[in-house]
Amino acid sequence: MEMVGKIACFVVLCMAVVAPHAKALTCGQVTSGLAPCLPYLQGRGPLGGCCGKVKGLLGAAKTPADRKTACTCLKSAAGAIKGIDMSKAAGLPSTCGVSIPYKISPSTDCSKVQ
Repeated sequence: MEMVGKIACFVVLCMAVVAPHAKALTCGQVTSGLAPCLPYLQGRGPLGGCCGKVKGLLGAAKTPADRKTACTCLKSAAGAIKGIDMSKAAGLPSTCGVSIPYKISPSTDCSKVQ
């Protein structure tokens, strides 16, 4: 039951993504974009459409501020969502064939992301 509540909370967060005309990347865009990756990261399913979303977010993070936002959101999600396999999370960019300038981990220092 606890997991259902967390999923519902995550869905509400995803639905809160508004202002598609905004130029800056938002945490809502990052979390909703990576929602298809959760089953894979929690060992409950295949990659599915995850890599397409990862590549899309990488393309959307055009500025240093966007990359810091993405880093902060990924770091927060990695620490807050229970059941995430941190080795899968850290290896996700490589698995999807992309490169990001930081490790997806709760211990990442996002202030150093350029």
